[in-house]
Amino acid sequence: MHFRSLASSLTLLLSGPALVLAQQAGDPAAGLRLAEVSCLSCHGTAAAPRKALAFAAIAAMPSTTAESLGVFLRTSHPTMPNLVLSAAERDDVIAYILSLR
Repeated sequence: MHFRSLASSLTLLLSGPALVLAQQAGDPAAGLRLAEVSCLSCHGTAAAPRKALAFAAIAAMPSTTAESLGVFLRTSHPTMPNLVLSAAERDDVIAYILSLR
């Protein structure tokens, strides 16, 4: 009986960090607000595309992950304005894009 309780506690303890890491960072609603101001003039929407891919199309790409978006948003690209986002803003935009899946 004692061993089973100890094993359950150990399993929960060891899985705790994985559960925390699996949670999505960022606020999709805040990301949408930021995107409306800073991004949608180029990215448009699926209904009104502009000169860059709509965020829904980016979200649908198999290669799109929180990590890949994070790297992209921290790297200068000739076809994209050099936006300087805080870590929280970046997390919010990433959460918004991933919410479009």
